[in-house]
Amino acid sequence: MSSASQPLVIAGREFRSRLIMGTGKFSSPETMRDALAASGAEMVTVALRRADLSGKNDPFANILEFIDPKKYLLLPNTSGALNADEAVRLARLAAAAGLPKWVKLEIHPDPRYLLPDPVETFKAAEILVKDGFTVLPYINADPVLAKRLQDVGVATVMPLGSPIGSNRGIQTRDQIRIIIEQAAVPVVVDAGLGAPSHAAEAMEMGADAVLVNTAVAVSSDPNRMAVAFKMAVEAGRAAFESGLAATQETASATSPLTAFLD
Repeated sequence: MSSASQPLVIAGREFRSRLIMGTGKFSSPETMRDALAASGAEMVTVALRRADLSGKNDPFANILEFIDPKKYLLLPNTSGALNADEAVRLARLAAAAGLPKWVKLEIHPDPRYLLPDPVETFKAAEILVKDGFTVLPYINADPVLAKRLQDVGVATVMPLGSPIGSNRGIQTRDQIRIIIEQAAVPVVVDAGLGAPSHAAEAMEMGADAVLVNTAVAVSSDPNRMAVAFKMAVEAGRAAFESGLAATQETASATSPLTAFLD
């Protein structure tokens, strides 16, 4: 049997990498470009407020010049939208500018905790799916909302591990386990993964992919950190596919303890 992991499939498209990368907080576009290459990622999110969609070559919104669309699937991100109307408008603007009709749907009106608004996210998802978008919604780790979103046709669900940029790891384990158990679409753990071990844990739980940004972008060596996350994701997925050993309350000897000296 091959040791290679099965590909990730989202909306009929195959990805060899199960690591999705964000593009914010890097010290420079060049640093971002190099870290993306080191990560092996094939899908990257781009906040639409940071992308020049005007065609005027805005030097302060030129991030798209550093991302090769032949190498990566660009996933426009509606980060900054405060409600469904704003998110839908951003997604439609990106599509009109020629970006893929895929969207990471992100609506968080609270600037302190950046927690996703479930009501507005659901409303926007319904509209964008009907518009023909491939919708990847960022949500709190809410199994009921995850099922409702799947019912309206989203391509993934993306529950948070902990608040965006907090680096706290997975603080929503029980809810994410339920989401994975009930999922009919890929589950991408998004937000709060601050160490490669956090990504490995998500994959060992059975998540289909993870999305990482801050932990790589703010590292003193983003390239090496990107590689570390790449390896962690691969290791966690391999462990999940191979079958983790069951935990036990008592010890279990790996060598026989009786008849050894007979």
